[in-house]
Amino acid sequence: MTRIAAKLLRWYRRHGRGLPWRGHPDAYAVWVSEIMLQQTRVETVVPYFERWMKRFPSVKVLADASEQSVLTLWEGLGYYSRARNLHKAARLLVDEYGGELPRSVEALRKLPGIGRYSAGAIASMAFGLDAPALDGNIRRVYARLFNLEVPADSTEGKKILWGLAAEHLPKGKAGDFNQALMDLGATLCLPKKPRCAECPLAEECLARRLGVQEARPVLKPKAETPYHVHAAIVLVAKIGNSRYALLSKRPSRGLLGGMWEFPNGRVEGDPARGLTKAIKSGYGFSVRAGEALGVVRHAYTHFRVAVHVFRGELTLPVRETETLKWVKLSELGKYPMGKIDRQISEKIMPKHKGHDRK
Repeated sequence: MTRIAAKLLRWYRRHGRGLPWRGHPDAYAVWVSEIMLQQTRVETVVPYFERWMKRFPSVKVLADASEQSVLTLWEGLGYYSRARNLHKAARLLVDEYGGELPRSVEALRKLPGIGRYSAGAIASMAFGLDAPALDGNIRRVYARLFNLEVPADSTEGKKILWGLAAEHLPKGKAGDFNQALMDLGATLCLPKKPRCAECPLAEECLARRLGVQEARPVLKPKAETPYHVHAAIVLVAKIGNSRYALLSKRPSRGLLGGMWEFPNGRVEGDPARGLTKAIKSGYGFSVRAGEALGVVRHAYTHFRVAVHVFRGELTLPVRETETLKWVKLSELGKYPMGKIDRQISEKIMPKHKGHDRK
């Protein structure tokens, strides 16, 4: 065992975070937590994890669930392809593995949504295998410990970091070691203003010795984030004694795949004027824009968007399809939506839950 591993494991025994998936007897729980934690902070994940395990307590239950129920429970956590891949993988596990996760890194990597890092984390934490892991926190720790001067997100940088992760992995204790590295990065070896004075590896840290810890890891320059303007229309119709809104379901693949939204499209110039053309082009029906309901903004990973929202009306009736549906206002909460469309729905939902606004 290396000096780094020995010191870190001692620190972890005293300072490791108590998280609901740690020490869980079911590998399924470890898998779910690792997928949820991709690009998401622990404090955000914990309540989602607890709700998920209560609703889908096993691979079999998850496999039997509908995609809509899975996405609804995931709503607000973002990166929805993670939820779809969990669902697909659960069905694959039931069909081919008897509902159990395979106990090897190679087999885990064949499942939808599991890459090199997730496979190593699951294998080490759920099955005790000697598998390294390298998430953002661990990458930062190693880049500082060894003063990595090449970009950590470059091909060369990744190769070096994976080599370091394998080199320092203590045999038989990989699960605790990987979690210790994650905790160190999350609590002390922070992206900004690292708490070096409290770090158990301060003496081993080359970047700290050189006074460049806040300049590590080096990362490749980011491209300028594109900015788009969209317009969305809220179409409400009274059917019987209830009021309904027209929703559209996004394609299963791609951004917000399988989620529901209000008809919308990208516009240039005046959003109200561009809306009619965008809806005709994207959906094949004609509308008239009415009252402006406001602007909803959101930043995705690779772009930012401002959505101008309007009430409106159809110029001709629209036939429902699998991807176009009239939904009772009081039931909008049952349809999984991204953050933008959930904010729009909240503008028009009945004030009293369970009752339509007349």
